[in-house]
Amino acid sequence: MPYDVVNREEAFALAHNNPFSFLHVSRSEIDLPENTDPYSPAVYQKAAANFAAMQERGILIREQKPFFYIYRLKRNARYQHGIVACCSAADYENNIIKKHEKTRIDKEEDRTKHTTALRAHSGPVFLTYRDDPAIDGITAATEKNEPLYDFVAPDGIEHTVWQIADTEPVRKAFQKVPAAYIADGHHRAAAGVRVARELAQSKNELSIKVRFDPDEVGFFLAVLFPASQLEILPYNRCVLDLGGMGTSDFLEEIKKRFIVEENARPSPAHAGQISMYLNGHWFCLMSQSAPKKDLVAALDVSVLQSELFEPVLGIKDPRTDKRLEFIGGIHGTKELENRVNTGKAAVAFSMFPTTVNQLLAISDAGQVMPPKSTWFEPKLRDALLIHTF
Repeated sequence: MPYDVVNREEAFALAHNNPFSFLHVSRSEIDLPENTDPYSPAVYQKAAANFAAMQERGILIREQKPFFYIYRLKRNARYQHGIVACCSAADYENNIIKKHEKTRIDKEEDRTKHTTALRAHSGPVFLTYRDDPAIDGITAATEKNEPLYDFVAPDGIEHTVWQIADTEPVRKAFQKVPAAYIADGHHRAAAGVRVARELAQSKNELSIKVRFDPDEVGFFLAVLFPASQLEILPYNRCVLDLGGMGTSDFLEEIKKRFIVEENARPSPAHAGQISMYLNGHWFCLMSQSAPKKDLVAALDVSVLQSELFEPVLGIKDPRTDKRLEFIGGIHGTKELENRVNTGKAAVAFSMFPTTVNQLLAISDAGQVMPPKSTWFEPKLRDALLIHTF
């Protein structure tokens, strides 16, 4: 399971009495006293110790030579077929691997320390690329063989992995792909690149007791999926209070900026609509402003921020404001209703999903999306495949 989709309590419950769970490595604070700071040196030391123990006990097995792999995911009868590979930190820095989101320093720092302690990338970065027939052909041919792994996770997602023994056709095919795009995992990618840079700069000064492979340190683990196969769900929002306003005053402020329809559907029918849940009712909001030409400004999440969150609710920085919470679309609109109905939030907003084409266009333009603009499903599992250095 990805380290960042569960909190400490959930991770503890999932890994309790299960020594095979990789959460003992990715969330190693669960094996330390409950009041342990999750960013303390002891957590990273424990992660490294647990990782070493899993290898010594044969829970994790090292391949004897390099391979590529195919990682197929199935959710609700929908398939995604990705190539598992190590991608170059230099390509990231040279913008051949393109980004659409800024990272938070604290999260990047955490992943950097974790990766350095393990000398391994255990959680792959989720990349996409524009579809390529040659790569599709390799995938189709390989999937006729017996898989390496094939299981259905508790959440119903089917995970299947094949080994690609002949690596040269994959290398040649990807040489013709002009760019890859980070879909999910900006912090893992940034941390991988940072680790590569720091170790490369200091490798001549490192003690011989610090082991790493200089030929491997410049790469991080990724799974690359064709863009046409991706599914993006909405990333919804909740706000904890109305900034001192009552419901009636809040609605009046919104009507100055949006066309408001009552008794709306919980999920927007198309882009340009935002569904709002307030005081037990759904409303549809449509901006009164002229359509935006800028790619980022035209996103519904940008419109919500610039025309409602900042001027009406005083939320200036959505990356840091504690009054704003983000809810992945996998949880559905019932979760939004529940948060408002139970008083955990004052108002909730259901968004229309950002599209893959928007992500590619914004990345190509070198622009940055607002935080939490995309929620990809299904999620990649940690530690099915691990890259060490």
